[in-house]
Amino acid sequence: MDDELHAIRRLKNGDIQGLELLVTRYEQAARDIVQQTFIRIFEHIHRFDEDRPFGPYFLRSVVNSALDTAQRTSRWENNPGETDDAEKLIEQAISVEAQVELNTLKQEIHNALGQLTPRQRASIVLRYYLEMSEKEMAQSLNAAPGTVKWLLFSARQRLRSLLGDRS
Repeated sequence: MDDELHAIRRLKNGDIQGLELLVTRYEQAARDIVQQTFIRIFEHIHRFDEDRPFGPYFLRSVVNSALDTAQRTSRWENNPGETDDAEKLIEQAISVEAQVELNTLKQEIHNALGQLTPRQRASIVLRYYLEMSEKEMAQSLNAAPGTVKWLLFSARQRLRSLLGDRS
């Protein structure tokens, strides 16, 4: 039986020792990819948008390095099963990156909401988080419909200013 398959089966049965073989076998490759990523970042740091968080940029760079390595590795090219496994790992890495980007954006929005006036913040929360109509918002805020529209407009403008262009 293949050592990797044996290690995977041990892991599936709750035996953490199964991880030792996998770590030993792939740890250096992972280190090489991360090191290669840092070298690429150093070489291309002028392309980095300072208005964006570094974490998602770094993770995307790691994914790209892993893809490049997978394409250059003839062992994967000659064994379709291993290529499928590599593609699954890359998809998982991309998914993790997307989650990091989403969490970062949520935190930025939360921070920006904290910089709005209380009435502006209330209008955004009522409209976009609680999905109230303008009529319901007017009742909840004890304000005229025109005031609600103005609050939403000014709150959105302020958020655009705080969050910058996201396109």
